[in-house]
Amino acid sequence: MDDVVDAAFAIECRSLPVDHAWALSAAIQAALPWFAGEPQAGLHTVHGAASGAGWVRPEGEDAVLQLPRRTKLVLRLPGHRMTDAAALTGRTLDVAGSPMRVGRLAARPLLRIASLFARSVIFEGAGDEAAFLSAANEGLRTLGVEASTMLCGRDVTLATPEVTFRTRSLMVTVATPAQSLDLQRHGLGAARKLGCGLFIPHKDVGDLRSRSD
Repeated sequence: MDDVVDAAFAIECRSLPVDHAWALSAAIQAALPWFAGEPQAGLHTVHGAASGAGWVRPEGEDAVLQLPRRTKLVLRLPGHRMTDAAALTGRTLDVAGSPMRVGRLAARPLLRIASLFARSVIFEGAGDEAAFLSAANEGLRTLGVEASTMLCGRDVTLATPEVTFRTRSLMVTVATPAQSLDLQRHGLGAARKLGCGLFIPHKDVGDLRSRSD
């Protein structure tokens, strides 16, 4: 088993609130008590149709995502936690009043992709785009990751009972397969358990598997 993987669960769930990160995370932590304290664990929030470089986000406080049948619940986990995560199978999670029946689990290895995308990234104190990109650049430098391209999106709110975060999407293109894997393993910024700072392959991008480290 790889050291970090994506654990993808089949689900039966008709819809979720657009801003469901806190509710989904709380439901998972109730079912998997170890999840909150696992430093390498993160949650991929559930999303609708992809469009271009990102995601079509319905607008409005009460906006709801209508979920296709093939939608997955995905957790990023250290490989040794896959057996523990299987305890979700057969459970029905209450996500802000929406029932989510969790089905079969499959492991997805991280891919050595040059261009990576995070839908939500939080850097404390990075209020504007320039400050956000500066914080992202510093975070990449700390990981030893060199980015030839770095683009951020508009800010979006993420609400919890205690605080409302301002997040931005971030796309980066990295230099080597090893750097791609490092960025996916570690992420950037805060709040992995709320789906923030987790990178996935960007669509329509090149694959680094044929290149050496």
